[in-house]
Amino acid sequence: MNTNNGISRGDFIKKSSLGLCALFAGLNAKAVTKTEVAAPVSEKTLNVNWSAPWQPERPQRLSAITHHLAELGLAGTHGKSLTPANWAFPEGANPAFSLTTKYALAAMSVAQNAPLRILPGELIVGSATLREGAQHRVPLLNVGSVSHTTVGFDRVLDIGYKGLRKEINERLARGGLDAHGTELLEAMLGCLDAANVWNKRNIALLEEMKGKAGESEKEFYQNIIDTLKNVPENKPRSFREAVQSLWSMYAFQRIMGNWSGLGRVDKMLWPYLKKDLDSKKITLDEARELVAHFWVKGTEWIGEHNPTGDAQFYQNVILGGIDAKGREVTNPVTYLILDVVEELHISDFPIAVRINDKTPEKLFRRIAEVQRFGGGIVSMYNEKVAIEAMVKFGYPLEEAREYTNDGCWEIIVPGKTTFLYWPADMMAPLSRALKLYDNSPVDYADFDSLYTAFLGELSAEIANMNHHLDGAFMDHENTQPLISMFVEGCVESGRGYNERGSKYTVNGIHFGGVTDTANSLYVLKKLVFEEKYIPLGDFVNILRTNWEGKEGLRKLIQKRFEFFGNDNAESDAMMVQVFNDYTEIVGQTKERAGLKRPAGISTFGREIDWRMARRASPLGSKVGDILATNCSPTPGTDAKGPTAVLNSYCKLDFTRCPNGATVELKVLPDSVKGENGIAALVGLAKTFRDKGGFYMHIDVVDTSTLIDAQMHPEKYPNLPVRVAGWSARFNTLCKDWQDMIIQRTQQIA
Repeated sequence: MNTNNGISRGDFIKKSSLGLCALFAGLNAKAVTKTEVAAPVSEKTLNVNWSAPWQPERPQRLSAITHHLAELGLAGTHGKSLTPANWAFPEGANPAFSLTTKYALAAMSVAQNAPLRILPGELIVGSATLREGAQHRVPLLNVGSVSHTTVGFDRVLDIGYKGLRKEINERLARGGLDAHGTELLEAMLGCLDAANVWNKRNIALLEEMKGKAGESEKEFYQNIIDTLKNVPENKPRSFREAVQSLWSMYAFQRIMGNWSGLGRVDKMLWPYLKKDLDSKKITLDEARELVAHFWVKGTEWIGEHNPTGDAQFYQNVILGGIDAKGREVTNPVTYLILDVVEELHISDFPIAVRINDKTPEKLFRRIAEVQRFGGGIVSMYNEKVAIEAMVKFGYPLEEAREYTNDGCWEIIVPGKTTFLYWPADMMAPLSRALKLYDNSPVDYADFDSLYTAFLGELSAEIANMNHHLDGAFMDHENTQPLISMFVEGCVESGRGYNERGSKYTVNGIHFGGVTDTANSLYVLKKLVFEEKYIPLGDFVNILRTNWEGKEGLRKLIQKRFEFFGNDNAESDAMMVQVFNDYTEIVGQTKERAGLKRPAGISTFGREIDWRMARRASPLGSKVGDILATNCSPTPGTDAKGPTAVLNSYCKLDFTRCPNGATVELKVLPDSVKGENGIAALVGLAKTFRDKGGFYMHIDVVDTSTLIDAQMHPEKYPNLPVRVAGWSARFNTLCKDWQDMIIQRTQQIA
């Protein structure tokens, strides 16, 4: 243990109730498994420099074994060794069983047969070792699982599986359920039995490891065994048990393919830490080690191929903000988590901090200090705006105050919500209004006529969405009993997550390309209708031919116009008009057929998918160009710095957009060095808060570094970047996605 924290390694071990002496004994040991999962890792692999050359020197608070375990995970040791659930499962082919019953049987089979992995020195144990989990499928059944949600880990943590089992049995005893509902609740009980079997197998493996360990290590293993004998079945008795219980619940969901967000981790863990600190059963240094081992577990799927990044598993964590009663949540766990992220630079749990008028100055500074290291790992919500948006939409104030995200960045009421969203490209209705998909004549007398035609196309598309959404979430076969019992409403109603059993069923209507659409309309208004520089028909023909032979005009437009993101009154006014009209149209149908339909603005990388279907645009883009991400400026058009971007972005009234809209900033590392750099990042955060932004992520990275990493990925094994609602190691992204990150405007803070 390093001594920077003011205590010696010997004192730390002597004082610790965690038995940390075994950490060092097992430093270079190989994983212990029932079925061999973890491959040996060479010293060459583990001695990689995980930091980019421009990053500040990292603090060293954590133990050597913790760093070793982090390096194992970051090297992809575990993710590359995932195995499929390829054992016999005859129940899956039995026509007498419904999919609901098969799910519970599959959960039990996974609990009995999935490979186990416990590493010497781990303080938190239990591993999601099946490839299907990382591929977002239910093992053995080959059906889709659940993501884009945050389930009620906080509630179940405080009652344990025993309390959850009691609720289900009491509901069955009250009766009034149909056969389908009864079967679902019985399947939930079967899933709880499976989770218990999986837990007992981990205990048995620990007993085996203890039996082979030296005398100095036996107490270490016994402490973990004692922890698992109590949780997650019962309410935790200590901070250690709370951290283990949360991981055990989360890991079993993951091994069954579910990708839930974690929610407000600092809020749910603080009561347990406070109790232990008050009774002097733990120190903050010991607690930090436990948090760090939890964070290391989040690296277990690194190495599983995903063209949109190896961390897109919707593992978002929310920190800070207020609780249901309006009290500030920020506490020592908040800072311990930021300490761990700063030191280990693990991006697999993207963090969103809720900031408000009462956010402590210390927290603003810690956010900035962590952001300096890059990766876009720490993002921010302006919770005053987010809460007001939810209340205006119809959520009770106390529930709105408890919002988290859905594991990405759309906001929901956690533990009570089934959520998905419907994405669409706003450039499409504009292109239809301009007749860009055919050679029909286009003739609008004035800009207002053109704009009215665009709104007509947009309204028709949204009406069509709503028509199809009326039948959404009515899957009475794939009921998902494991995750359903973590979501309020499903037990009581006897209906699963996918059949509107949750208290709230939400399908957001999300348009992307809003910035590009507003910029295009701005050019049309000024160039064609006000200045009459070129007739509309001629301009449309130029767009139909993808600017062929008109490069001079295209460059003129790109150089002359100040688009959204430069704090320009005229272009920003166009963006406000488009935003207001869009949110007004969606807001006309807030809820129908039991389905909430909030407006959102997002692309989540779809700007890459859309680029070839898009036509050339009035703002100067060609077919194939990658345009704006989410609610950010069109790439390369924001030329006046990050404050100007925020000034433009914050002119939008995001209380009209309850499912959110994000702005991304890519900041040059040299501009955030030292105290002045920290102050600059804090200033951006406060500007975002004070002017009424919704959600912002700042990625501190040099474009030249990204280009070098694209050419020489071996030099940057752990270079995380913010993609959208998640971060990913840059060299795991496909080239198109890398290019999208590279072309974001480099800002100087």
